[in-house]
Parts: sequence; C-alpha cells; structure tokens
Amino acid sequence: MGSNSSRIGDLPKNEYLKKLSGTESVSENDPFWNQLLSFSFPAPTSSTELKLLEEATISVCRSLVENNPRTGNLGALIKVFLSRTKELKLSAECQNHIFIWQTHNALFIICCLLKVFICEMSEEELQLHFTYEEKSPGSYSSDSEDLLEELLCCLMQLITDIPLLDITYEISVEAVSTMMVFLSCQLFHKEVLRQSISHKYLMRGRCLPYTSKLVKTLLYNFIRQEKPPPPGAHVLPQQSDGGGLLYGLASGVATGLWTVFTLGGVGSKVATASELSSPLANQSLLLLLVLANLTDAADAPNPYRQAIMSFKNTQDSSPFPSSIPHAFQINFNSLYMALCEQQTSDQATLLLYTLLHQNSNIRTYMLARTDMENLVLPILEILYHVEERNSHHVYMALIILLILTEDDGFNRSIHEVMLKNITWYSERVLTEISLGSLLILVVIRTIQYNMTRTRDKYLHTNCLAALANMSAQFRSLHQYAAQRIVSYTCRHLRRYVYVLDKLYFPHSHCSTLQHCFSTLSDNGEELLSLTCSHILRSYASSLFSLLSKKHNKVLEQATQSLRGSLSSNDVPLPDYAQDLNVIEEVIRMMLEIINSCLTNSLHHNPNLVYALLYKRDLFEQFRTHPSFQDIMQNIDLVITFFSSRLLQAGAELSVERVLEIIKQGVVALPKDRLKKFPELKFKYVEEEQPEEFFIPYVWSLVYNSAVGLYWNPQDIQLFTMDSD
Repeated sequence: MGSNSSRIGDLPKNEYLKKLSGTESVSENDPFWNQLLSFSFPAPTSSTELKLLEEATISVCRSLVENNPRTGNLGALIKVFLSRTKELKLSAECQNHIFIWQTHNALFIICCLLKVFICEMSEEELQLHFTYEEKSPGSYSSDSEDLLEELLCCLMQLITDIPLLDITYEISVEAVSTMMVFLSCQLFHKEVLRQSISHKYLMRGRCLPYTSKLVKTLLYNFIRQEKPPPPGAHVLPQQSDGGGLLYGLASGVATGLWTVFTLGGVGSKVATASELSSPLANQSLLLLLVLANLTDAADAPNPYRQAIMSFKNTQDSSPFPSSIPHAFQINFNSLYMALCEQQTSDQATLLLYTLLHQNSNIRTYMLARTDMENLVLPILEILYHVEERNSHHVYMALIILLILTEDDGFNRSIHEVMLKNITWYSERVLTEISLGSLLILVVIRTIQYNMTRTRDKYLHTNCLAALANMSAQFRSLHQYAAQRIVSYTCRHLRRYVYVLDKLYFPHSHCSTLQHCFSTLSDNGEELLSLTCSHILRSYASSLFSLLSKKHNKVLEQATQSLRGSLSSNDVPLPDYAQDLNVIEEVIRMMLEIINSCLTNSLHHNPNLVYALLYKRDLFEQFRTHPSFQDIMQNIDLVITFFSSRLLQAGAELSVERVLEIIKQGVVALPKDRLKKFPELKFKYVEEEQPEEFFIPYVWSLVYNSAVGLYWNPQDIQLFTMDSD
C-alpha cells in the first residue's frame, strides 16, 4: 500500500504490508504508519473482487500470525488507530480530510486482518495476538491493557459520537462493519455460541454503558437511510479506473455480492437497491439484529435485547421504571415510516417482527395508527410473491400478521380501510376492496401455495390462526374474498373424499370392502351392491354416519387388513395417506372460521351466505361427519334457512335478488338458534430456544447482504449453503 494507488492483486507484494507482517517490530510512533495508511485503490465491487481481496489478505495475515508474537505489530497498528480516534471528532469539525482518510484506512486494515484471524484461529489464540507486545520476542503481558476490549469500546464511541458528515460517512460504515466482523466467530460454529468473547466484552465491563446509545444510533441510521456522499465529496481525486478505497467501499456497486436467503438455503443474488442506496443503514440494521439475537450470558441477560424491548416514544413523557436498564427514547413516527418503506428486505421485516413481538410500546403505537395500510400492504405483497421470497422472509411476514390480528381493534379497522386498484394482485382485477378482504385473499393464497408446494405445517397453521383471529370481526366481505373462503374449504372437502377413496378403497381391494358393505347393514339387510368409490362419492354423509356407528369396527378391521397386506410386502403407504390428518385439520379450522363469522357477524356478510348457498351440496355431504358434525350445525342451519327462503321466492333469481333475500332473511333468522362456540383466538408464542432459528437466520442475512464483506462459503458452518 502506501501513497500510490494499489490494486487488489498487488497487495501480497506490497512493501508496506510486507513490513507490517514481517519479522521487524514497528513502533507505534514510527513514520511508517503514515506511509502505510496513505493508500487508495479501486474498491471491491463484486463477489469476485471481494474474494480476491480475501485471498490477498489471507497471505498477509498468515505471515502476521507467524511473526506477530515476536513483533507485536498488530497491537501497534491498533494503538495507532486508537490514538487517532481520540482526535477524530475534532478532525471532523475542522474538515481534516487527510487525517480522517488515514484513520479509515487503519480501520479497514484492522477489519480485514480481524476477519481472517477470527476464521483461522480459536478465540484464545485471537486474544493472545491482541496482547503480544514488542518488549521481548514471544512474550506477552497478562496485566497489559486489553486492546480487544479497548478496540470495541472505541468502535462503539465512533459509531455513536462522531457526527455523520460526508467526510465521516465511510469510517462510520467501516466501524459498524468491523463490529460485525468481531461477532462473526458464530459463522464458523454449527452450534449456537452461548459463551464467547462477544459475551465477555459486550455484556459487561467497559462496553456495557454504551448499550442504549449504540442501539439508538443504529436505529436512527436505519431510519434516516443516509446515502453515501456524492463523488464530488471524495477525499482524493477519483482514480480513472474506479476511484479510491475510502469512498469506494461505501458507494461502490456491489452487484456480485451474495445477498438473499433463498428457499432451502443460501444462494447468490444481486444486492438489493436498499443495500446499495444506504450502506450505513444496511450495515447498522444487520449489526442491530446480530446484537439483539446474542444469547444471554450465564450471569446476565442480553443488554441489547433489553434496550430493544424497553425504548419509548420521544412524545412519551412518563418516567422509565428504575427496573428497566438501557432505556432510551426514539421518534416512533419516523421509525414507523422507515419500517413501512423498507419491507422489501428480509432484515427490515425481521426488525419489524422483533419490535412488534418484544416491545409493547411499539406494538401499542402501531396498532393505534390510522394508516395501518402503509404497513400491512408491504407485508401482504411479500406473502403474495411467496414464490420469489425465501421461506424465512415469508414466515416472518406471516407472524407479523398473526401478532397484529391478536388485536380486535386491528381486526375491525382493516375492514373500514378501502383500497383501489391493487396493481400487484394479478389473479383478479380488484378495483375496490377493503384491506381486510385483501388480507383474507392473500393469506388463503399463501395456504394454498404451501399445501401444494412446500407443505410446511407451521406455515399453514399460522395462516389459519390469523384468519381465525379475524373471523369474528369479518365485515362486508368482498364477494371474491367470501367466494375464496368457501371455495378453498370445498377444495379440501373434495380432497378429503379423494384421499379417503385412495386410502381405504384401493382398486385392488375393492371387492373385499364391497363385500363388507353388501352383507351388513343397520337392520341386517343386504346393502345395494355398489363400487366403493361410488359409495364414497355419492353417499358420503351416509357413509360418515356409518363410520361413526357400529360398522366402524368392521371398516377398521378391513382397513387394518389392507394396511397389513401393504406392509407385509414392504410397500409404504402413499403420500396422500400422510396428508389425511393435515387435510382434516385444515377443513376443521376453515369450518370454524366460517362458523365464527356466521355466529358473530352474519348480518354484515351477505356475500359469505351467498357463497355457502352456491356450494351447499358439498357441505350437506359432511353434515354428519364425526369430525365436523358439531361445527357443521350452524353452517347447516344457515344453508337450510336461506335455501328455504330462496325456494319460496321462486326460480330464475338474479344475483342481486338473491343478495336482497339474504339481507332480508338475516333479520328474520333467530340468533338464539345459532349455537355458541368459544371465541377463536390464537396468540403467537416463540418456540423454545428461538435462538436456534434466529441466529442462523440473522447471520445468513449478514453473509448475503452486508456490503463490502465476504466470507469463503466453504468456511461457513452455521447454516447450509445452497448448492447453486
């Protein structure tokens, strides 16, 4: 490096880097440091270039690892950086470009070295390298200052205290990135780390007092989405081949970076616009998520999570309870607007989930907003484009909806918000629809996608839970939303019959079961001799009644014999047999959702009654099914009541006339005839040991989305890499 512009490929041969990593000790007062830190080269702009930088850094690092115990040059470099940061604030005020540029370069070198050190050695070895001194070859002092802790405290001070100006933007980004690198030891372990140097330094000691200030600053960096300075604000003249290192790191186009988490693993995609438009906001959000998801120390809870759980609105003048540590205030309106605008990224959705789930102040504020559509619509769009999103992003978006639907006020208000021309919804032109009806359409579409593609039980369970939470407050359902609720239920009713047919009445055994039906009946008389499939499809309700009575044993014996014959030939039951319980669960929940709406808001939903009447033949088949009989009572009552009124009105009725009859009939239907059921309410609860899910997820986001950071995929142990 040095005063001349360098290229990545030339780094291993650079005389200054050779001296840094060589056998000669360099005093922290040596003029060499000014020469080393006066470098500029085109910034890495793709994964290929970042990989080249990594490879070049490794060769320098390995030499430094070998010689540092004798030279202590790593400690000297860090001391040079620490001494410079003490004057950084003054340099920013005085517009001392050169001083800030060199300080940034020092931090950049430290970050590159630290990244390789953490990957290549144990934490114990790493700490030793930060304690080696120049005094005598191979010696280190246990009572010397802890440079690693001092470096971390310095980074926190730099992030929180240095004013964000054009000339300090790059070093602010680098400070955040270096903190992420310090925490990156988790990437190289399969298991979640519960004791590490991060716990030692970040949860106690000198770093602890910076907790609330750091979390607040990172949040404001995300809120402000500050763009990097324009090229005209560059410290040094732009190089003809792409510009200097200082500006380039923050503003270079990282088109080749590994970015988003894909279904089933990590893939390589182009960096998103948000990651490139504000590198500081992107890096700050990633660091915040990493800190928030650190596991608790053995003797202390995670202070960063405590800060996230307890911060309040700047307009809230009530005092903080003395029992709440690391408390601070932030502008909730600004935070809300930023969250609404940034939901295209996994990390912004994960932040929204974290705040809604863990901070009751934020949750209360958001639920009281009168413009919830600005937040809900981006979440619905994530779910709508489920094919293009990774499974974790979809899951977080869905959990956010589930948390919101726990509130009855939200469930009422979303049906009062009318939307026009939802351009991203392509199945049908929706010129005008309520937010509530749109939410129903998107969630049902998500369930359908999941049932046919990914078959994730937790996904469809949470989808159904969100619909169930809303069902008692369904209001003025759009005709298409009502139609989709009923048609989706009917789809599974038909699927249920189909699976029963395939499972219990395979063609090779039809004669056996047909004999059972043709020789036994309630009164001992022979039943009509029909094929099993015909019995199942045409006389479903009678068959379900039969199943629930004494002939249940006969069928059970017959089906057991079938399964026995299958297993005896080592032929497993087909996939659709495994689906039977899942289909039954979905049917049961959809019927409960319909029942809840009919019981609580029948008079508000004529379109739902219309859709039920249109499909009444299929519902009637399941009237006596033992699994659904109780929940079918109200649905059957409504279908029977309105069918009779339509029959009285005559034939050839228009849609408008049918709806008019339904609206009139709602008034005449005695409410006491509808059986009351317990209110459908589901509450989201995190799984035990949620860190087993969130820590790999967060680090996959860092790996994919952090600007200017690259790790060799072969070294990653925490999560599985995509084969692509």
